[in-house]
Amino acid sequence: MKFLLFTLVTRVPEPRTGRLPGTRERLRDVVGQARLAEELGYDGFAVGERHEDPFLSAAPPVLLAHLAAVTARITLFTAVTTLNLLDPVRAFEDYSTLDNLSGGRLELIIGKGNGAAQAQLFHVTPDDQWDRNREGYELLRALWAGDSVTWSGRFRPPLREATALPRPLQPKIRIWHGSATSRDSVELAARHGDPLFSANVTNPIEPYAELVRHYRERWAFYGNDPADALVGAGTAGFQVARTSQEARTAFAPIFEARLALARKLGLPVVFETLDDFVTRSSALIGSPEQVIDKVGRQHERLGHEVIHLSAERDGRPEQQYLDGLELFQTEVAPELRRRIPSRPLATGIADADPESGEELVRTEVSGVAP
Repeated sequence: MKFLLFTLVTRVPEPRTGRLPGTRERLRDVVGQARLAEELGYDGFAVGERHEDPFLSAAPPVLLAHLAAVTARITLFTAVTTLNLLDPVRAFEDYSTLDNLSGGRLELIIGKGNGAAQAQLFHVTPDDQWDRNREGYELLRALWAGDSVTWSGRFRPPLREATALPRPLQPKIRIWHGSATSRDSVELAARHGDPLFSANVTNPIEPYAELVRHYRERWAFYGNDPADALVGAGTAGFQVARTSQEARTAFAPIFEARLALARKLGLPVVFETLDDFVTRSSALIGSPEQVIDKVGRQHERLGHEVIHLSAERDGRPEQQYLDGLELFQTEVAPELRRRIPSRPLATGIADADPESGEELVRTEVSGVAP
């Protein structure tokens, strides 16, 4: 199993103090989190894309390019790239540039995104968001695969023998399809032979497991080998400690702050209590043994090989935050890697250093587009 730390760069008051961090502070936090993830041995670091308060993750390529410069090994993810809001040509240019800057350590998770700001800022609505997502993906896929692209669609001007630059470092890039509530993303992933990344955050596991089951059915329908299907999944919360009580005590203020924010924004509340949240959500809150057991139970339903964990400190004392990340890597991750085999992530393309002549490491990826 592979483990990513994930951030939407949320900017909200700290649960314990009520202090609202500044924008520059939050972005610098993300840089530190990515460095820490690499230092501790996590496999990847993912940055989401949202275009409304309280999120500061509107420009993932910019942030990930900076992270590429301050890390050397860790795989860099988008989670998700909202292709329905973007010009696919511009998205290709950004991510092809990032692919080169990172040395081929890039993987994309695409999705339609959500939030009222999408209609306000980009004039993308529920009426056309899925069509835009599908069209944007298919053009991005064509641009990555070919030096000369002729194409026409509904939502941008056509291309005739167009060449988009720079050309990417990875001839093929793994593109995951983010899945939360709709079969549209599941269908698109299966049809193109791409992996699926289940949100697995807001609700209990049942609706997510149903979408993953449907993905595997459609995967086989399109003639793909069932053994090649690749699934990732999110987690709703993360706190590992020596004992269950320590973990719950540490996470309690975070849960209460989230609950208050959801009620303030008028969002549906699925888990009313911390006990219910720990029991029925995908959150990994407990001792190492409890976390290993829960991931195993989730894997029985989802068959996932990759999970993401929140990178955020969420107001926890610094040492408590670090202890949790380290304990996961020393006692949880090794056992889950042993129990649940997984395919490699993109960790770099071999090339000769023009100055030293030394060959860099090459790691192949499976489940890639195009």
